[in-house]
Amino acid sequence: MSSLFPALTGPPSGPPSDRVALRFGDRSLTYAELAGAAGALAARLPGGGARVAVWATPSAETAVAVVAALEAGAPVVPLNPKSGEKELGHILSDSAPALLLAAPGEELPSVTQDLPRLDVDVRAPGRLPGHVQVGGEDPALVVYTSGTTGPPKGAVIPRRAVAATLDALADAWRWTGEDVLVHGLPLFHVHGLVLGVLGPLRRGGSVRHLGRFSPEGVARELNGGATMLFGVPTMYHRLAETLPGDPALAAALGRARLLVSGSAALPVHDHERITAATGQRVVERYGMTETLMNTSVRADGAPRPGTVGVPLPGVELRLVEEDGTPLTSYDGESVGEIQVRGPNLFTGYLGRPDATAAAFTADGWFRTGDMAVRDADGYVRIVGRKATDLIKSGGYKIGAGEIENALLEHPGVREAAVTGEPDPDLGERIVAWIVPADPQSPPAEEELAGHVARRLAPHKRPRTVRYLDVLPRNDMGKIMKRALPS
Repeated sequence: MSSLFPALTGPPSGPPSDRVALRFGDRSLTYAELAGAAGALAARLPGGGARVAVWATPSAETAVAVVAALEAGAPVVPLNPKSGEKELGHILSDSAPALLLAAPGEELPSVTQDLPRLDVDVRAPGRLPGHVQVGGEDPALVVYTSGTTGPPKGAVIPRRAVAATLDALADAWRWTGEDVLVHGLPLFHVHGLVLGVLGPLRRGGSVRHLGRFSPEGVARELNGGATMLFGVPTMYHRLAETLPGDPALAAALGRARLLVSGSAALPVHDHERITAATGQRVVERYGMTETLMNTSVRADGAPRPGTVGVPLPGVELRLVEEDGTPLTSYDGESVGEIQVRGPNLFTGYLGRPDATAAAFTADGWFRTGDMAVRDADGYVRIVGRKATDLIKSGGYKIGAGEIENALLEHPGVREAAVTGEPDPDLGERIVAWIVPADPQSPPAEEELAGHVARRLAPHKRPRTVRYLDVLPRNDMGKIMKRALPS
């Protein structure tokens, strides 16, 4: 398989060698400098398919380390610097990397002390390795993902999945080497690393990483030539909250070519506020660690807030009943589990053939565990996770996501999460967890129930409302429903 980054070879196939490829704060690397640093590091990496761990801080060192390893044919294990020692110890033991790549001076936890360390010099001169014997099925990344039980599993992502996803997104988003992406996402995850760093490099464009997300940083970069913004819903919520008092931010967002949100559903209320203030619509896409990207609203497609668009080129998608029977028609109301098939899929969980077999059907469809409805024209709307967001109440299958969207339209609600809990009459009753806009005067339970019933249907109204100061979220901004008080 050819290089994942043909742009690193320079003209005539790629961008000029003096074009900036990466910028982290006030530190930048041109394509020529990135190729040199990655080549120097690649020459020091072990061969034979040995895995290398990367201490994935939001830094140029992380980007150089990952590019170097991929150019050398070494699978990368990105490490979350915020992981606890127990989880980190499990990941290192499970993946058995040959060495750990980190920025010079980076202080590492004691659990890494027995692993050989190699510091990344982003200014080192070197040359990219010649032809490396790697194929599309060879692993590019091993990304650890937590399930509902047990320690995290390492999803082995092959090189063909990285290429297929990034090329499909280029088609959907009209993504080219002229685009300059800005984001402030962590680099140990598919969103920030694969889409946010490897994506621009595969296109021959540029990425500007904010280090830490802020509306001011977004406005600065969009005013300075950036064309695309990637973020998660918590980031877009902050932008929506800031916009009314910041016309300069509205103007900056308004001149972006593309605003993309992912990793969780963006509430419709935030969609509407951003569009009203900027004239721009936010594009949503849907993916997972194991599948990379499955669907997206297309840059040239019809705006449809609250949906994640249509399947990407090469991706097959179906909805199935609880017994695995595929839905035969799509009406925008019938809920089913999403199953996908295509070149974007991982090859399996590292060292876990049992878990890998359980994740796939006999004919090769991956069971995502996500519940959705699909319109007749193919647009998909996620309603929640099968394990935590599908509520069976009074004979109905109800997705938590649409109730959360309805609650967020109430002016007295700042944040909302919806779960189900056992009920002797209904089977499960709908419970709303609310962070009030004004903690001193929260909206009453009856008011919220009526608000939802008027917008959706009476059987979708919350039967219980619980008030919190804050909802538990992970590093990507997803609400951790299993961490809600019992």
